[in-house]
Amino acid sequence: MLDGVIIITPKRFGDARGFFSESWSKRDMDGLGQNFNWVQDNHSLSAKVGTVRGLHFQSPPHAQDKLVRCGRGALFDVAVDIRKGSPTFGKWVGVELSFENGKQLLVPAGFLHGFVTRVPDTEIFYKCTDYYAPECDGAVQYNCPEIGVDWGLGDIEPMLSEKDKNAAPLAGFHSPFTYEAISG
Repeated sequence: MLDGVIIITPKRFGDARGFFSESWSKRDMDGLGQNFNWVQDNHSLSAKVGTVRGLHFQSPPHAQDKLVRCGRGALFDVAVDIRKGSPTFGKWVGVELSFENGKQLLVPAGFLHGFVTRVPDTEIFYKCTDYYAPECDGAVQYNCPEIGVDWGLGDIEPMLSEKDKNAAPLAGFHSPFTYEAISG
């Protein structure tokens, strides 16, 4: 795991009707040592299998921590460390998020974020600690060899936005983030 990235699986309480789950709890996050001020919730739908969104970041002064979950379908979610001076710079972690498994990925500021859909009509929900600021919006190529994410696309041609098609590689990228070691 990468410093600051957390995979969370909230408890589900089910019966014949379905289930109930607290998808976010300040008390539970505080218990993990995470104290966030969420200001925006986002919801996206990706209609096709192989839709890739990312690798994205929002730079300071509007950097965002994100808590990502899947409301319907399934996706492979990725966080990549881009903090200058970090011992894990350019390293990534990925996790399958699905309606069935209920997992969530906490992506801290200083990390790229991206995902690929595994099934049609996949819905993604995520909380952010800052508002979207187009002047701070950035992207790195989802498939740059310096990172080497295994997206599991196989023979599927990825669906990309123009922004993602034109994103720069990690090589030569000047990160706006700096690593700060957590003292114990």
